[in-house]
Amino acid sequence: MALKDTLEWARTEWGILTEADHMSLVERAEWLAQWVPFGAKTIGYGTISVVLGPLTREHEASLWAMRSWCRTGVKQLGVAARAYGVENAPHEGGFVYAANHQSLLDILVLGALLEGDFKWVAKRSLMKIPFLGWHLKLAGHVPVDRTGGRRAAAESIERFREVLVAGKPLLMFPEGTRSLDGAVGEFKTGGFHAAVRAGCPIVPVGIDGTGELMKKGAADAGRAKHRKLFPIAVCVGEPLHPDKALKEKDRVAELRDRSFEAVCALRGKAERLRLESA
Repeated sequence: MALKDTLEWARTEWGILTEADHMSLVERAEWLAQWVPFGAKTIGYGTISVVLGPLTREHEASLWAMRSWCRTGVKQLGVAARAYGVENAPHEGGFVYAANHQSLLDILVLGALLEGDFKWVAKRSLMKIPFLGWHLKLAGHVPVDRTGGRRAAAESIERFREVLVAGKPLLMFPEGTRSLDGAVGEFKTGGFHAAVRAGCPIVPVGIDGTGELMKKGAADAGRAKHRKLFPIAVCVGEPLHPDKALKEKDRVAELRDRSFEAVCALRGKAERLRLESA
């Protein structure tokens, strides 16, 4: 089952299997040179997380493994990622990082740059992937089922709220999927429901450059082969608190809309800073 789930994920989310038929021999060699070492790192750090995580306080070994996996992965892909405004995030207590989503590489970049022992909002199918999924489960990251209907959505919101009440940051992509053109898509409300119910702020995050480096459905980060360092910028905004004067339904909608505007502005700022540094 794990192999089947892994292959399905590679086909639908990454584009590896669908693109393979169109690759030349040189492109296949480049793909292998890029991703085989990355896969080995995933197995290595995943093993550290699973074996040592339970033996350390609050699974500190799992957090170390995740950070190291992200930072070495970014470096290996030839990326120069820089964060601005990281100090805006609260230093304690629960809050929600709400970021735009351009590429699978967002996970590596944000994991390398953002602070705190944040928990990812991850598709439930990822939990079945060997090493990666094992780490996600062990470290307390939150699975979501996009096709589970209202009941599954309500369960996810409650899981989000539990993370926040426990004083941990939560990282979500409120668009729910990657952008095809870089523009920020409509936000879903689940994470904002959780923030309102837990009384926690949203910390907006704008990321730019990952979509150009590896678009949705691409088999690899192709641009990394053609320049030594590819610039990516991440901008973190100031916390946005729920408006307590509103009823819950209106509070959620207002917080979602305010967060959407902030993320759009930060993505634009990230683009400007990225191009200036290129």
